[in-house]
Parts: sequence; C-alpha cells; structure tokens
Amino acid sequence: MRILITGITGFVGSHLAEFALNRNEEVVGALRWRSNTEHIDHLRDRLTLIQSDLRDLSSTRDLVERAAPDYIVHLAAQSFVAASWQTPAETLMTNAIGQMNLFEAIRQLGSRARFLVIGSSEEYGLVYPDELPIRETNPLRPLSPYAVSKVTQDLMGFQYWKSYGLDIVRARAFNHDGPRRGEAFATSNFAKQIAEIEAGLREPVVLAGDLKPTRDFSDVRDIVRGYWNLLEGGTAGDVYNLCSGVDWSIERVLSFLLSLSSVSGIEVRTDPERLRPSDVPVLRGSAEKAERAVAWRTRIPLEQTLGELLEYWRRRIRSRAQ
Repeated sequence: MRILITGITGFVGSHLAEFALNRNEEVVGALRWRSNTEHIDHLRDRLTLIQSDLRDLSSTRDLVERAAPDYIVHLAAQSFVAASWQTPAETLMTNAIGQMNLFEAIRQLGSRARFLVIGSSEEYGLVYPDELPIRETNPLRPLSPYAVSKVTQDLMGFQYWKSYGLDIVRARAFNHDGPRRGEAFATSNFAKQIAEIEAGLREPVVLAGDLKPTRDFSDVRDIVRGYWNLLEGGTAGDVYNLCSGVDWSIERVLSFLLSLSSVSGIEVRTDPERLRPSDVPVLRGSAEKAERAVAWRTRIPLEQTLGELLEYWRRRIRSRAQ
C-alpha cells in the first residue's frame, strides 16, 4: 500500500509515517520548501519526499500525480487554535484551500485514492451538559477561526464524496499529545517550562492560561492507529470521533506534570497573553462508532503520554545545553 502524507514533517505526520513504515507500507511525504525535517530525519532513507505548495493547484496536481497513492492523509494545516485568532484569514486559506486543491487534483486525475479528512473536536465548540459525551450527531458550534476552518474541511469532504464520488472518510480527532508535540500547545508548553526549570534555565514559575477547561486527551500513537483503521475499514462519506471518552481539566494535566518534576514548590502564574477571546469549556467524546466500525479504542493511558512528553523535553533541553 502506498500512502501520501501531507504535513509529514509535523507532530502527527511523523508518527503516522513511523506507523506505516512499521507495517512495511510505502510512504510518500509532501512538504513545503525549507521545512524543518527534524521529526523525520531518522526515517529519511525509508521515505520518498516531494516538495509541494498545496495552496497552488498545479503544484498539488503534480504532487498527486507523482505520488500515485492508494491512501492520502491530509495533515498539512495551521493547527494551533490560539494562533487562528491572530491570523484567521491565513488559517482558513491554509486549511480549506489546501484540501480543496487536493480534492480537485484527485478529481481531475481520476485518482481512486482513499482520502482521510482530518477534522477536530473543536468543530463541536459550545457543548451543553446534556449533550455529553459528544457523538458524531452533535451539532457543530465552532468557537474559533481554527474550528471554523476544520468544519469547512469536514463538510467539504462530505460534499466531494456526495457530488463527485470521491472515496473520502472523515475523522474528528479529539486532543492528542505525546513526544514531538509543538511547544505552542498547552501540555507541551507546560512540559517544556518544567524541563527548563529543572535545568536551571528559568525561575520556578510555570506560566499558564485558563486552567478550567476540560479536554478529552489521547496519545498520538493511538490516534494514528485510528487513522489507519479508518483508511482500511471506514465507510466512505461517514465521520468518526477518535477520543478516549475521559476528560481531564487543564489544571489536572499541569498538576500531574508538576508531580513528575524533580523540583518542588513550582509556582503556577496566570499569563493574560495566554487567555483566548472565547474557549470551549468541556470536550468529552464518545468513540463508540469507531469501535463498532473498525474495532478501535485507545490503549495508552494519559499518565504514560504525559510522562513521555516531559522526558522528550528533558532530552531536548539537555541537548541544547551541550
């Protein structure tokens, strides 16, 4: 099986590439010119990499033609919710137009590749208590420009399946973490700050935004396994939640990471710059549909994921100090 992964140099893309290679699949990665490849450098001799600009249709068509994939997983995106408030137009352009160009390339070339649309739990947005746990039938009430862009991608996938018969499956992944998670994201940023404190590079204070929201966290390695299961067995045109079914408050996540630190008495301080104009208070999903359809459920406990995330930052901090 030949899989094309856009955004292969990123957090999820690199883990999906590892998963596919471990299954002895052929992996083609799309990346932008001068992309940082540190997450896939250990895989370079096992990958085929193609430079492409997904915002340009001719470049995207050339990518799909050269890659000739059986599967396409579109992970190239502006994926940071907070940044979307500062760059809403760029977020929508990157996330929506890039995917539309891929769909158009597939359609124009007559490709029979199965395409996985990567949605997000942020699409559900404002969820009322009697609507928990969140199922695929919940209404979509996005509360950020990022969430709006993911709703656009999601419904575009449905439209191209219905209108043109493209083989498209849609996934709505809830929060996922693990090694290589970018420092812009709260859990990874907490881990980085703690590792810097342990290395004596900053005062024993962790800066945080709103700690009250709760999120349904999974390990990234469970999520990419779910993506693969959906590629193999998901129903075309349908949508599936990928989540653990358990929510942790951001405060609980931070408290757990602090409990793993070798430094005691670390202060937590609110940073107004980390607060958002609006935020989703609770996200807790149900993955019953994915479990019934493709026998998927999470396996890795969040405690293990957070511990490995902290170790990842400890190694990075040590390597920078050498």
